[in-house]
Amino acid sequence: MRKLGTVDLEILHLAIKENGTFDENNLENSNLKRLGVGRLLDALASLKDRKLISLNTNGSFSITEIGRETLWSENIPKWAKILRLLQVRSCNTNEIADFLREKEENLTEDIEKLRKNQFILMSAQRQEEKIIKVYEILPEGIEKIDSTETLGFENNEISNPTVDTEVFSIINEIIKEIQDSQIEESSKNEIVKKVFKLKEKLRI
Repeated sequence: MRKLGTVDLEILHLAIKENGTFDENNLENSNLKRLGVGRLLDALASLKDRKLISLNTNGSFSITEIGRETLWSENIPKWAKILRLLQVRSCNTNEIADFLREKEENLTEDIEKLRKNQFILMSAQRQEEKIIKVYEILPEGIEKIDSTETLGFENNEISNPTVDTEVFSIINEIIKEIQDSQIEESSKNEIVKKVFKLKEKLRI
């Protein structure tokens, strides 16, 4: 897959939301206007050079088939789309569903399987008095999605996690929550050390 930046992702996502084609008005009415004209033009030119979008005669832009194949092709399994998305940026479940143009309930099983296999990490964050689950890709997840470039998707399915894998996944989440907490730094480091020791013991 051609590597995307966060701005690339936003522009391609805008194209998908606008049924494949967007123009200056769509850009002006989106969050992309925060970038300013110069940076936005550079981003559009870069996407065009990589054949992810094409310029139409009326000045609008259309997402190409190559662009669709990054995240929105029906030939790509949902678990792979999720990993590709999280390679670009961390997302909560609502954002994952929005970017991939899927219903949240259709993604839950794949997200959980990725988490339990230690391909992604979930952390709970408080936003406006609500607890939001935010997911980020782990090194194992990057290795997994990169391997599809040579092995394809058919021979690279995700297996059901073992009990050990699931336990280590939970431990990783605990470590992440401790590191993100407001505990005094010295106390935080001591707790994390103990959890790492527990993790090492469990590998025996």
